[in-house]
Amino acid sequence: MNLTNDERRTLIQAAVEIRKRAYVPYSNYPVGAAVRTKTGKIYTGVNVENAAYPHTMCAERVAIFKAVSEGETEFDVVAVVTNNGGSPCGGCRQVMAEFGLDTIVLIADGSGNLKKEMSVADLLPEAFTPKHLQ
Repeated sequence: MNLTNDERRTLIQAAVEIRKRAYVPYSNYPVGAAVRTKTGKIYTGVNVENAAYPHTMCAERVAIFKAVSEGETEFDVVAVVTNNGGSPCGGCRQVMAEFGLDTIVLIADGSGNLKKEMSVADLLPEAFTPKHLQ
């Protein structure tokens, strides 16, 4: 899939804006994510930290889970915005892989500058997917 610059900007800006709502009293590392479904809808999410650290939830998973809870399971793009263009964690990569290795991942910094663009397959080579359970 080829994205236009306007599509990139729209998704990254949605992630930049939602990032302001991140709940990060422990790490002070806000993350915003925006996922666009194949039907064109955009779902956003932020990281939500917890004093019991294992119960923290990443922005990418929040956005994907919101979409899934609304009946959407096919995605074409995920935009992730962090202070410094940090990459999604392993857990988020695995969740993205569940819904499509061809999904494009945009990684941007807090100012909205695109740092990397790749597929989920590039982000998580040799991903464990539903086909491995057959």
